[in-house]
Amino acid sequence: MEVWRINLHERSFSREATPAAWQRLGGRGLLARILLDEVPPTCDPLGSRNKLIFAPGLLVGHKLSSCDRISAGAKSPLTGGVKESNAGGSTGLQLTYLGIKALIIEGQPSGEDWLILRLDSQGVHFEPAGDVVGKGIYASAEELRRRYGTRAAIALIGPAGEMRLTAAGIVNLDKDGVPSRINARGGLGAVMGSKRIKAIVIDGLQGKAPPIQDEKAFRAAQREFTKALMAHPQTATYRDFSTAGIVHMCNLFGALPTRNFSQGQFELAEQISGENLRSILLERGGKADPSHACMVGCGIRCSNVYADQNGEVIVSPIEYETIGLMGSNLGIGSLDEIARLNYKVNDLGLDSIDTGAALGVAAEAGLMKFGDAQSAHRLLEEVEKATPLGRLLGCGAAVTGKVLGVRRVPAVKGQAISAYDPRAIKGTGVTYATSPQGADHTAGLTIRAKINHLDPQGQVEVSRTAQINMAGYDTLGACIFAGFGFAAAPHTIRDLLNARYGWNVDETILQQLGKETLQLEREFNRRAGFTSAHDRLPEWMCEEALPPNRCVFDVDEREMDGLFDG
Repeated sequence: MEVWRINLHERSFSREATPAAWQRLGGRGLLARILLDEVPPTCDPLGSRNKLIFAPGLLVGHKLSSCDRISAGAKSPLTGGVKESNAGGSTGLQLTYLGIKALIIEGQPSGEDWLILRLDSQGVHFEPAGDVVGKGIYASAEELRRRYGTRAAIALIGPAGEMRLTAAGIVNLDKDGVPSRINARGGLGAVMGSKRIKAIVIDGLQGKAPPIQDEKAFRAAQREFTKALMAHPQTATYRDFSTAGIVHMCNLFGALPTRNFSQGQFELAEQISGENLRSILLERGGKADPSHACMVGCGIRCSNVYADQNGEVIVSPIEYETIGLMGSNLGIGSLDEIARLNYKVNDLGLDSIDTGAALGVAAEAGLMKFGDAQSAHRLLEEVEKATPLGRLLGCGAAVTGKVLGVRRVPAVKGQAISAYDPRAIKGTGVTYATSPQGADHTAGLTIRAKINHLDPQGQVEVSRTAQINMAGYDTLGACIFAGFGFAAAPHTIRDLLNARYGWNVDETILQQLGKETLQLEREFNRRAGFTSAHDRLPEWMCEEALPPNRCVFDVDEREMDGLFDG
C-alpha cells in the first residue's frame, strides 16, 4: 500500500512508500498522524497550507460487513482544529483496490478553473470539471456517472462546498451509485472547494483487493465476526427500523432535541419514529426500502430508501440525526417533510446536523416558525441563491447564532451538537465537550451505557471508554454498528489484523489504536491553540433546565479536564 500525493499548484502526482510511523495506522488514526506531521496547526483551513486527506481504515478492502468506510480529514474550517469525518459507500473500497494507503491533496491551483481528479491504475489525471460546476449533488453525480461509467466511485461537493461554506461536506456514492454517504462534519467540503476540486473519480475495480498474509485465518475470523454481528439483537433492530429506531429511546430519556434544544421530548415523536418510518415504507412499496445497505457486504442494512405515496424516491437515507435536527428540533412532525428537507440539504452538499441546528437558531431569531416546513424550505432556498442569509446558514449553527444574536446555540468548538441533548445524556455531553473533533456523537455515544444518565457521577469514565473505542473503530474503518459484533467477539479484531498484515497484536489493539489516535488529535489541537477552556459545553446548557427532567449539564469540569490523563 502506497501514499499517493497530489500537488495542485504544480499539477503533479507522486507515489511514495508508506513511512514506518504510518504503517500501523489507517482511517482516523492515520489522518491525525499525517496532519500532525505535515500540516501547520495554525494554518488557514481554507488556505494553501492545509491538506485534504483520504484514508481507508486498516480493515477496508475485503468487504467485511460494515468495515469499508472512508475517512476524510483536514484542519477544520468549522472548529479550527483536527477533523476526521467518515462515511460508507464505495470510495474506501476502491481506493484500496488501487493500493492507496492515503491520498494527500496539497496546495491550491494557480488559476480559477475547477478540476476533476481521476484516479486509476495509471495514476492521477487532472481533468476540467466543465458544466458540473454550479450543479447540485444529484445532477452532478448523474453527469459524472455518464461521463466516467457507473462502476467508478466518486467523492464530490455541491454548491455549498463550491461556496466554501463551513458546514459543507463531501458526498460519496453508495453501492448502488446514489450520492448519499457523506463525510458531513467539520466543513471538509469547504476545504475541497478551496482547492477547486469538484469531484474525485476513483476507477479502482481494475485493481485488486489488498493482500492478506494468512487467508485461512482471515476468513475464519471474518466468519466468527459476522456470526457474532448477525446474532446481536441490535443488528435486527437497526435492520428493521434503521437509525430512526432510537427516536423513542431519546424521547423517553428526555433527550430528543425539540424546538432549538428548548425541550427534551417532542409531542409528535411517534410520527417521526423508526417504527412509523418502517410502516410507511412497507405500505408505500415501489422503490421504498426500509432495510438498505450502503456498502457491499454489509449484513446490518441500517440505511433506507424513503419514497413518496407513489413509491418514488424522495431521498436515501433519512437518518436519526436528520430526523432529530431537522424534525423535532424544528418542531416538524412529518417524515415526508423531513425527507424533502433532507433531499435539499444533500443536494447542496451540506451537513444536515449543522444545517438543522442553524435553522433551529434561525427559528429562535424569528426567521422561520417552528413546525412550518415551508419556512424551512424557504431558508434553504436562500442557501441555493447564495444570498448573505443563505451563506450564513450554510456556515452552521455557531456562526448563525453569533450573527443573529441568539444565545441558545447548540455547538462545541464551533460544531453543532448532534441529536442527543447532553443535559439528559450526560456521558455524551462529556464526549461533546472533550472530543478533539468538536461536538460529535460518533466520537463516543454513551446512550446505551448501563448508568443513570442524569447523574453527573461516573459520566467521565463512561465517555472516556466510548471515545477510546470509537477512535479505534474509526482507525479500522469500521462502522459504529460493527461494534455490536466486535463487542461480542473482541478477539476477532486481533485475529483479522494479524491475518491481514502478519502482525502479532493482542486483544487490546482496539484500545491501543484509540488512545494513540486521541493523543495525536489532542496534540494537533494543542499546537493550534486549544486549551481546556475549549473543552466545555455552552454555558447556557449548564444553567437552563431541560424539560421534562429539569436537568442541566453539571459534570465537574475538573474531572473532565482529567479525562485523558493516564
